[in-house]
Amino acid sequence: MSGVQTNIKAKAHVYGDHIDTDRIIPGKYTKTLDLSTLANHVLEDLDPNFKKIVQQGDILVAGINFGCGSSREQAPLALKQAGISVIIARDFARIFFRNAINIGIPVLEITDHNIQKGAELDVNLKTGIVKDLSTGITYKATKLPDIMIDILNEGGLVNYLTKHGNYSL
Repeated sequence: MSGVQTNIKAKAHVYGDHIDTDRIIPGKYTKTLDLSTLANHVLEDLDPNFKKIVQQGDILVAGINFGCGSSREQAPLALKQAGISVIIARDFARIFFRNAINIGIPVLEITDHNIQKGAELDVNLKTGIVKDLSTGITYKATKLPDIMIDILNEGGLVNYLTKHGNYSL
């Protein structure tokens, strides 16, 4: 399996509502194809310390309308390259949601959560169950359709379509 783990246990980085794609990755960095450059500047306008504190596999948690703004695919790519393993939000801008799945980063919607910065989370992508190990609270995310889990398991949409004979490079 080249895609994501279905069980993820990691630390949460928590941010607020209406975080747009310009805050995720500033526009001046979107002209590069170098993914490490994107990762080095992810969330720098929102949290200048993010790049210093994020660890491989960490979880990003946000409020409402995460990923609003432009439809740039670099936003989820930058988060994935920086090490984020899953993004949880109350809800997502639809284009960001789809771009994230397409590049192979899981996104889960939990409409009413109280996850705090630094919480240790245990996420099951197949069931949509998110356990906050810091508080003992269990959340039920909107379950991802099986086809989206399959796309994530293949590492993104291009890999999925290539494997299943619907696309060739």
